[in-house]
Amino acid sequence: MIPLEQKIIYSEQLYVAVKHTEIITVLGSCVAVCLYDKKNKISGMNHYLLPLWNGDGLKSLKYGNISTERLIEAMFAVGADKRHLEAKIFGGAQINISRDFSVAPHNIQIALDTLRQHRIPCSVQDTGGSQGRKILFSNEDGSVYVKYSK
Repeated sequence: MIPLEQKIIYSEQLYVAVKHTEIITVLGSCVAVCLYDKKNKISGMNHYLLPLWNGDGLKSLKYGNISTERLIEAMFAVGADKRHLEAKIFGGAQINISRDFSVAPHNIQIALDTLRQHRIPCSVQDTGGSQGRKILFSNEDGSVYVKYSK
């Protein structure tokens, strides 16, 4: 068995893997969308901080609507086939809740909305709650290991 290469991504990043790779990130109120092409064994993950870019400032991967669109484009650019794609969504914990506004539910919703617009099914959703998560996503079989923070 070929050992998996590990790639750690941070907020405002995405990564697409076409070889034996495990993509890792740590999430609080941020969200990660994991895409997997089960036929071609191509995987990709993003990690974003805020739900929507409103047109002000730079159009960056910090925003869920931009980041998830770019992740989908990057998957197609390396040969992923939409017919074989599935999504898994993680994060969006209610950490440091403000009485007035929490970004976490909006981060989750923008992921779901973007996937729905592209007709990419979401097979796993592990979101919300009050604990952060460490995500390890393998493109060998699309499996995801989740470790919750205490």
